Amino acid sequence: MFRTGPRNLITDVAGLRVGNASDVRLKSGVTTIVCDEPAVAGVQILGGAPGTRETDLLEPHNSIEAIHAVVLSGGSAFGLDAASGVQAALRERGIGVEVGGFRVPIVPAAILFDLRNGGDKGWGRYPPYRDLGYEAVQAVGIDFPLGTVGAGSGALSSGLKGGLGSASTVLDSGVTIGALAAVNPTGSVTIAQTRHFWAAPFEIGDEFGGLGYPSPMPEDAKTILLKFRDKHIGKRTKVGGNTTIAIIATDAVLTKAAAKRLAISAHDGFVRAIWPTHTPADGDLVFALATGKSGIELAPNDAIDLYAAAGVTMARAISRGVFAATPADGDLFPVWSSR
Repeated sequence: MFRTGPRNLITDVAGLRVGNASDVRLKSGVTTIVCDEPAVAGVQILGGAPGTRETDLLEPHNSIEAIHAVVLSGGSAFGLDAASGVQAALRERGIGVEVGGFRVPIVPAAILFDLRNGGDKGWGRYPPYRDLGYEAVQAVGIDFPLGTVGAGSGALSSGLKGGLGSASTVLDSGVTIGALAAVNPTGSVTIAQTRHFWAAPFEIGDEFGGLGYPSPMPEDAKTILLKFRDKHIGKRTKVGGNTTIAIIATDAVLTKAAAKRLAISAHDGFVRAIWPTHTPADGDLVFALATGKSGIELAPNDAIDLYAAAGVTMARAISRGVFAATPADGDLFPVWSSR
């Protein structure tokens, strides 16, 4: 039986803190996860429309072994500026790789598309994401809210508001694994028009409603529901404006190649929680972090358990992001709690 950590947040993984910054008028924001000490990292991109910064250096064959922070941001390509703000805040604190007498913080980032969500995007010459990234670092801590906050501030799924979600799992080996997701897919996290989540079999307690699967399954459960597609006539507008971006983290000791495998496994959680997912219109991405704080190097069988838990924990985090969303003026879609 899986059990959650004390907070049921990614910060149950020792050595990590999370900060959010949001702009209500903009309906967008930034989430950053800061490592107390440099963490081994990897990445896997399976969506067809990603927007990223510093992801190539995470491949196992490249030189950088550990990173200092990860950024998830709204704003489409404009949101990549958020990493500059995070980098500036870390540099002020003397954090970074020492290169020729200079400190260079290593801050990979990914963005989701939330421009078309009812927010005021008339920001003038420069977008606000660099400042939001800086603010997010000032807010880092081990406790943080879920739902309409940070990178999930303007997120939408098919028919419902998305949001920022997180979850954690403690394994029998003593290892903790946590997930953080900004949930903005073109697909649906609920079964047809019901309140039931696709990820229901993996729920712990009632962390996203405790409803299980509907019985019987609704006849339209197999209908492909896409954001901005007319559900009555099946007519599509231009499909775009999506992406779920996420972080999976553990306190186990992992190599860079094993962190890459952890990111791959966490994508199973997308499949369990969102249908459809990994489409050409999504930029679905998972970063992986290994802080090594437990000191545990996993035996082969325990490693399989870790990778299995990565998918389960991610599915729960995705569902919790939608479950926790709150309404705001100008919303295009309702929140889950109103269904």
